[in-house]
Amino acid sequence: MKIVLIGAAGGIGQALALLLKNYLPEGSCLALYDIAPITPGLAIDLSHIPTWVAVTGYTGKDITVALEGADIVLIAAGAARKVGMDRADLFNINADIIKYLAEKIAGACPEACIGVITNPINSIVPVMAGMLKKFCAYDKKRLFGITTLDVIRSEVFVSRLKNKDPNSINITVIGGHSAVTILPLLSQIQHVKLTDEEIEALTRRIQNAGTEVVEAKVCGGSATLSMGQAACRFCLALVKAIQGESNVIECAYVEGYSEYAPFFAQPVKLGKEGIETTLGYGNLSSYEAIALDSMLRALNDDISIGINFVNNHQ
Repeated sequence: MKIVLIGAAGGIGQALALLLKNYLPEGSCLALYDIAPITPGLAIDLSHIPTWVAVTGYTGKDITVALEGADIVLIAAGAARKVGMDRADLFNINADIIKYLAEKIAGACPEACIGVITNPINSIVPVMAGMLKKFCAYDKKRLFGITTLDVIRSEVFVSRLKNKDPNSINITVIGGHSAVTILPLLSQIQHVKLTDEEIEALTRRIQNAGTEVVEAKVCGGSATLSMGQAACRFCLALVKAIQGESNVIECAYVEGYSEYAPFFAQPVKLGKEGIETTLGYGNLSSYEAIALDSMLRALNDDISIGINFVNNHQ
């Protein structure tokens, strides 16, 4: 199993690389790529950690050698959000990066599963999908916007409020990955009862948790460590599924499985080819139904930004 991490020298990339080195199955290969010249050094640094995961590092203009033979490609490349910015402000910078990477992935590893971490995910994943289609290398079962950070934040915030083990709580988060498009289905948590007031307050906090981190870091960047943990969780789930483990379920932002929007975050059952099937998410409470209806315009506007970018880059 070969996993390629693009953007490995950044804050998310380094945290994620460390976690993958420690938790990937024995015999896995982890390839790190970044334009930053320290990347080969990061690989050597990680190689001193005593696990049976081989690590290689690549830098420079040509990413092809790093991508060759990849089973999974994780993309954390791009600019990070700073104070005063929202995810949409990042789009013009990061869309060009994704356009370039799509072409390289299409040529070097067209059958790899791709996990996109780069923000703004609501718009960037449509860019990746559209560019892969242009290069005849697109399979919707193999492209994921990694929204797991919204899931783990939800699980942590609820567990702290109710003094529960966060590992005992499973929360579905649907929609997108920015502000009001993030919709945690708090009414469906098993063995936890939340009041209407608690649900409303928790929903707002989950939706604004990224801003909470950015402001607390005082111009020092956005969520990196927690995003690294979230991406690691999703990657390990995908590895298990590809290797044949059954009933592996995570939420992800994917194309073509929702009646609400062309791209939509929802629970997916993972398999050897990527998405085995999508799963329902039960009956929504009246609060959640209203929130879903209210967020769809913003989500579809975000998606249109990505689609328009692709259409303008023929």
